[in-house]
Amino acid sequence: MVRQAGAVVVDLAGAQALAWTAWTDLASFPKSLPAGIEWVQLPSAGVERWVEAGIIDRARVWTSAVGVCATPVAEHALTLLLAGVRLLPECLRSAEWARTDLLPRVGTLAGSVVGIVGGGSIARALIPALAALGAEASVVNRGGHPVPGAVETRPVAEIGDFWEAVDHVVVAAPDTPDTRHLVGSAELDAMKQTAWLINIARGPIVDTEALVRALDSASIAGAGLDVTDPEPLPAAHPLWGHPKVIVTPHVADAAMTLRGFHQRLTGNIRRWMAGEDLVGVIDLDRGY
Repeated sequence: MVRQAGAVVVDLAGAQALAWTAWTDLASFPKSLPAGIEWVQLPSAGVERWVEAGIIDRARVWTSAVGVCATPVAEHALTLLLAGVRLLPECLRSAEWARTDLLPRVGTLAGSVVGIVGGGSIARALIPALAALGAEASVVNRGGHPVPGAVETRPVAEIGDFWEAVDHVVVAAPDTPDTRHLVGSAELDAMKQTAWLINIARGPIVDTEALVRALDSASIAGAGLDVTDPEPLPAAHPLWGHPKVIVTPHVADAAMTLRGFHQRLTGNIRRWMAGEDLVGVIDLDRGY
């Protein structure tokens, strides 16, 4: 990838940039980087573990892979949402023709408002897909900056009646201290009883214990989770086998992880060599 982009591979001591390709291996990352390293490309979209480990510093530019898998992750979010609204989990578990019971409860996204927590690349990929099915999107993001295609964008500081106003919620925000347990008991209780909660972002954004209580009490219709807290989800956890839950093992981005990172790395190398702005620059003040 490096050579394809026109750069030269050298030892760390003589390098000006570092491309780190070990997705989950923080332990082997160099304890200190040579002063000559001006830029580091990380392989993941979420960088909370790198920030918490104190690896990312302010002495150089750091970039993430944010956005490279937005399309497949948005597809996964839509798949989980449609599966829930169309009662597929219940149908898959059934061993009888329960048409009379199902008919009045099968839903549709047409005419609905889907709330999206997070206004980044996943939201921007999901909104047109929702629109194609006749659904609108209401977005909450950090500063309230308008998101193309959304009927409403509000800052998280003014989240107010968001939870009760939308028909379903998709969590697509970064994991930062400000977003930990952003979806808790009060938010789940405020959601419609027919609402599905979809989380394809990071597990800790949703309070898992509160979610189990909401599901057991029928406060919401169900949850589609590609990420959980804890993760991996322990074998005996109540979310496994719950009749109102779909769990997938953090695979939403699998379809484009390697290809997307290849494109991001080669593109950023070309930009760096040309003195252009890099894509995915990490803001330590924001935590992503």
